[in-house]
Amino acid sequence: MQQFSDWMHQVQGTMEAALAAFLPEAHSVPQRLHQAMRYAVLDGGKRVRPLLVFAAGALFDAPSAAMQRAAAAVEMIHAYSLVHDDMPCMDDDALRRGKPTVHVQYDEATALLVGDALQAQAFLVLAEADASIDAARRIAMLQLLGRASGSLGMCGGQAIDLASVGLSLSLAELEQMHKLKTGALLRASVLLGAWSGKPLSAAETDALEAYGTAIGLAFQVVDDILDATADSATLGKTAGKDAADNKPTYVSILGLAESKTLAEKLRNDAHQALAIFGDKARRLRELADLIVQRKA
Repeated sequence: MQQFSDWMHQVQGTMEAALAAFLPEAHSVPQRLHQAMRYAVLDGGKRVRPLLVFAAGALFDAPSAAMQRAAAAVEMIHAYSLVHDDMPCMDDDALRRGKPTVHVQYDEATALLVGDALQAQAFLVLAEADASIDAARRIAMLQLLGRASGSLGMCGGQAIDLASVGLSLSLAELEQMHKLKTGALLRASVLLGAWSGKPLSAAETDALEAYGTAIGLAFQVVDDILDATADSATLGKTAGKDAADNKPTYVSILGLAESKTLAEKLRNDAHQALAIFGDKARRLRELADLIVQRKA
């Protein structure tokens, strides 16, 4: 089997080309908006969500074209969320993926429109999936992405996050916030990949949902650890911002050592959830390792 790093770089390259093709061309009217959309999405990021789409899709023999659309849709939603999160009315950050944030590079009004347009483009790309995905499945995928990105998912988690600044949350409250803010879209990435291929059994769906929940929480725990321990150059975004903004985090509630222990437990939970698939789920296991062991 192909080495994980080679597979990862191959998927990342495939998705860079796919995203470039699915986004409006930079020279099409309105040019400034389209240029800013491409600036927000292309040439940056680890593409964790597309990697999850491809790893889960491989379990169910999903065609590459179908996985590319699902992966592009979820990555556009993710990119739009970062553009809006970085704006002065939210987290007010000037650095993202090692370059100026969209509102800094362009302006606030353009950044707002970039997020709006990327959200719409995501659903357009997913809706135009080829005939390998029947209409009922396509509608289910659109519903999944809508729930994961809306008030019952990512946006809802961000609202709770903003309302929690300066407050003392319990561990259960923090976990619920991040299941929505970060975890919902990661879980959706796994299921969108799987749904791009053959039908799933109930047991297979349950296993993937358990895996997605574990890695979703693990991703945020590690983010909190890195925010407290890494520098801005390593992260490609402003380090230490959660503490500076007085936000509740896993590190502020549990401490650094216990947060690392929790991340490792969640990694093991993710591995165990995949037992039903045997060695076929190797890529998903490797991605769980990547999420927990990453340094940026």
